Amino acid sequence: MILADEFFQPARQMGFNFISGVPCSFLTPLINFVLSEKDLKYVGATNEGEAIAISAGAWLAGRKPIVMCQNSGLGNTVNPLTSLNYPFKIPCLLIVTWRGQPGIKDEPQHNLMGEITPNILDLMNIEHRIFPKYSSDISKTLKEADEYMERNSLPFALIMEKNSVQDDGLFQKPTNFSERTYEQNILEGESFLSRETALRAVLELISQSTVLVATTGKTGRELFTIDDRPQNFYMVGSMGCASAIGLGVAINTPKKVLVIDGDGAALMKMGNMATVGNYRPKNYIHILLDNGVHDSTGGQNTVSKNIDFSNIALACGYSSASFCNTVENLKLAIEKTDYSDGPHMIHVKILPGSLEKLGRPTVSPCDVAKRLKNFITE
Repeated sequence: MILADEFFQPARQMGFNFISGVPCSFLTPLINFVLSEKDLKYVGATNEGEAIAISAGAWLAGRKPIVMCQNSGLGNTVNPLTSLNYPFKIPCLLIVTWRGQPGIKDEPQHNLMGEITPNILDLMNIEHRIFPKYSSDISKTLKEADEYMERNSLPFALIMEKNSVQDDGLFQKPTNFSERTYEQNILEGESFLSRETALRAVLELISQSTVLVATTGKTGRELFTIDDRPQNFYMVGSMGCASAIGLGVAINTPKKVLVIDGDGAALMKMGNMATVGNYRPKNYIHILLDNGVHDSTGGQNTVSKNIDFSNIALACGYSSASFCNTVENLKLAIEKTDYSDGPHMIHVKILPGSLEKLGRPTVSPCDVAKRLKNFITE
């Protein structure tokens, strides 16, 4: 059994200083230690997939991230690990607890996952080792993981057995939240606008230094077609993760970060908005293009007609929220974000459909990630 400090001392020296995740009792000593250290940043996520996306954003902003979670949450990580980290070549160090480890008594809900945890990692082509339980093994294990990630630009996992880290009595310090003031601007108009018109309005008003994260599907494809920029991140999978990636970037850079989301994607991971509202990055703008359908898969209806995204964002802690369905009101809502701290939500009603002869990004996901990271960190 090791101490949390014994693990994070060499981890710090290797540059690991950003941690996201979802708690597990096995992880308590590590999480409590991170929360008590000023030079280590911990972002608690609403689910494990969100933690992966947040860490991807942090990596794009120049951090070396760690994601900590229980193995029961591995299922939530499969989509972003396989369709975000793998194609974009984004590494992170995974610390996955081994609940239900064969031969060790545990609660019944952990038994099956305990049997298949290493196999799941193998199926995702994720190299893994047992989390070090002895001080003499820590540096060697971390060095192996770090060198693998540096060489392959892929995640590496450490599987943590029970009683690996001693609980040395560290507890989370109380958080002082600043008073939150909400402003809601309901900007009404007579007609909806197209996605192309909305994207062109956004590009017209944002500065060249703004990082732009576009959700998967036709949004990223239209953005690439209209104006490919090195500061653009086009998601090609991991549906619902755009807002979490943007959060990971925003809390690690002073640059303005603008997320272009969709109604179907936002509905898939609505917990992301709660995390954004909790950490309240001042440089974060969340534009949600709502056409009421899954455009990329044939136009099937979403349930967005029943959803008030603006009030949900306010309830989650966003500083302001706007609703608009004309290009004039969209431009006004974007301009207003220059005069107050975020996070800001702009809910935009748009028409279904997309550009004719819509192509796909010709820049590989790996190169999209590399050039964005260079843009943010240089």
